[in-house]
Amino acid sequence: MEDTQDIDAIAMLQDPVRRRLYEYVVAQGREVGRNEAAEATGVARTLAAHHLDKLAGAGLLESGSRRLTGRSGPGAGRPAKVYTRARAERSVSLPARDYRTAAELLAEAAEQAGLDAGLFAAARRRGEELRGSAPPCGDLDEAMRTLAARGYEPHLETAGHADHPGHDEDTVRAEDAADATPTLRMRNCPFHAVAERFPPLVCGMNLALLEGLLGSDGALRARMDARPGECCVVVEPSKNNIH
Repeated sequence: MEDTQDIDAIAMLQDPVRRRLYEYVVAQGREVGRNEAAEATGVARTLAAHHLDKLAGAGLLESGSRRLTGRSGPGAGRPAKVYTRARAERSVSLPARDYRTAAELLAEAAEQAGLDAGLFAAARRRGEELRGSAPPCGDLDEAMRTLAARGYEPHLETAGHADHPGHDEDTVRAEDAADATPTLRMRNCPFHAVAERFPPLVCGMNLALLEGLLGSDGALRARMDARPGECCVVVEPSKNNIH
């Protein structure tokens, strides 16, 4: 029954308008209102609302409501309907296959046998094989394209990391801007289901895989920086390439 529901849900994305709306909402990584989605995809608001509700009904999106003005109380306006990507996973295999159980059993055996180092080495080799003869990624734009092709849904984030005790606000902003480091984060973990049960093992494997895929001796470095709802690995310029 679950496979049938997954097939029906995924079949909904065959409609080109519905697919554009779904991809736009997923790419934002936040709540999206009907007006925004309609404008971004070039369709009428009523049509966008219809398709967004269909996607929510199929379990591909989650819906809620909030005031998009950021205000509350009288005059703040009525809450608007908003949408985000559903947390549930959808997969279809014909005929039925159960790779998740196999992956979980292998991860459990590797963890119990203390095979972490061997798994990480194998993952790094696989990343290098996937990269082939290409040189290590030279910048974040190139890394973003590589990661997007493998389903990681990367997005660029820039934030300052310095503390400035005793400095005035303008100075703090200027110093934070100078210290800001661009970081590539990923909204999707391709190994999410298994990583939830075996986080150290699977996240370490993922890190090693990306080191091999991007090239650990180049202009970029991959490192652990877990954040709820996202991949546990981030990519940023290596220390030798931060100016």
